[in-house]
Amino acid sequence: MIVVVRDTDADTWQFLADFPLHNLPLQTVTVTIPGVVAALNAGLAAVDGDILSITDDDAAPHPDWLERINNHFLADHKIGGVGGRDWIHHGSKIEADSCAVVGRLQWFGRVIGNHHLGVGEPRAVDVLKGVNMSFRTQAIAKLHFDERMRGTGAQVHFEMAFTLALKRDGWQMIYDPQIAVDHYPAQRFDEDQRNNFNAIAQINLVHNETLVLLEHLSPLRRAIFLLWAILVGTRDCFGFVQWLRFFPSQGQLATRKWLASWRGRQQGWQTWQQFKMQNTKTKLVNAQ
Repeated sequence: MIVVVRDTDADTWQFLADFPLHNLPLQTVTVTIPGVVAALNAGLAAVDGDILSITDDDAAPHPDWLERINNHFLADHKIGGVGGRDWIHHGSKIEADSCAVVGRLQWFGRVIGNHHLGVGEPRAVDVLKGVNMSFRTQAIAKLHFDERMRGTGAQVHFEMAFTLALKRDGWQMIYDPQIAVDHYPAQRFDEDQRNNFNAIAQINLVHNETLVLLEHLSPLRRAIFLLWAILVGTRDCFGFVQWLRFFPSQGQLATRKWLASWRGRQQGWQTWQQFKMQNTKTKLVNAQ
């Protein structure tokens, strides 16, 4: 078990010092760079095993979590990633709704999550959720979590970049609702404060989504995605239609969300373009 801890996280370091951990196979890894991506990459560098299972500091895996995960990897060597449901707790209440469509990337670029609501049989998906995901280390190989993801904490959509990269290499992603963790959403100590609008967090979220999708969609789907995202969008990443939809009820807040989403799209495009140019230069240098 690897626990990644920020160097400034005095409370966690004190807990680890006080808690009787001498009988547990526990390894601590220190990270100094903010953000979940740096933390995960630091932990990834310390992994030694066939399967890597990841959860968050505000989640509690069910007792059969590892057993169910392992069964999927043993059943099919083509499976590169496995995820499951996170049962979200709000105080004494649990989100108990259900949804059959989970972790899908639609042809025009819309991403459907719903990992916390999944029901039914195990099935192939496109995207797993960071709080409950496992990977075959053979599939990961030299892949790392994308350091271009913006944000100083949550860095939303980092897992989408990772899982789509694995799918591009031919590995299957499986979602099984029976692979479960209890999720107690904790306070975030960055600009992304869950359900409270922050322009910087919105720009970062849309930037990350845009960058990932531009990188993984085909040229035709890429063009369709940009058109759909700018004209329509979603309730989380506003396009013009979503602004029209929510303006009567949200007023200026809807306008702020729309403008932040537009800036995120622009900046995601710019990051993608810069990365393409860098790759082209590298190839030219290698050719010389």
